[in-house]
Amino acid sequence: MQFRQKALSKLQSPEELDLPVRFARPQGRLALAVTVVVMAAAAFWAFTGSVSSKLSAPGILTRAEGSYLLQSPFAGQVTAVHAKEGQLLAPGAPLLQVSTEQGERTVRAVAGGRVTALVARVGAVVTTGADVATLERVKNPDDPLVAVLYVPAASGAAVPVGATVDLTVQSVPQQHYGVLRGRVKEVGRTPQTPAQIGGFLGDGRLAAQFTRQGNPVQVLVQLERAPRTRSGYRWSSTDGPPYALDSTTPVTGAVHLSVQRPVDWLFP
Repeated sequence: MQFRQKALSKLQSPEELDLPVRFARPQGRLALAVTVVVMAAAAFWAFTGSVSSKLSAPGILTRAEGSYLLQSPFAGQVTAVHAKEGQLLAPGAPLLQVSTEQGERTVRAVAGGRVTALVARVGAVVTTGADVATLERVKNPDDPLVAVLYVPAASGAAVPVGATVDLTVQSVPQQHYGVLRGRVKEVGRTPQTPAQIGGFLGDGRLAAQFTRQGNPVQVLVQLERAPRTRSGYRWSSTDGPPYALDSTTPVTGAVHLSVQRPVDWLFP
């Protein structure tokens, strides 16, 4: 009987228009206000903010013209070495003396350059076509170094000419001297094969290392000069390392890609 009376009372005033209505509790209004503020801030950042990304790639310090591998055109025993590592040779300069069945023969530099690696030693027996030295194509030892990075082919198109690059040099402690500064000067149009990389660097082992994940695109980085530093180049630290840089030094480059607004990701 008690439930029946409640039901009759409900039917008599079904809408209960005379009762106050509570739209939201104070806690709910606070949560709503916070949500609106966060969404407004996110929308503002999406249209006015900027996001930069970096692309990391391995590389090496070298000269702009690269290096070449000198091979012996004769088979025999090395009887004399006329050059040493670091020496600058003119085109046609004698490098080795080889005793062959036809007599003494001279192995000469094909093109001028600096000897960066000398494989043959006095007493060594060489065969025709054996690697005897690597020469860096340079006319003046004071010619500036460049960094050559090998970027995955799929990422090559994202690298803009003029982009800033931070180079971590393997022979320089980063925690003390920071990173080397540079800018992208040139981006290759096609992926490089191991033969092309080996021909440019004069080192087949480096070519195999840089093509381990596939044929990469070559990116040439011009180092920023700073005459007041000992190395002659600009670093993230004030002075950089207290010594000069050598070519054929491995580096890792962090290329700063184009800055984008977050909204561009939604509406490319």
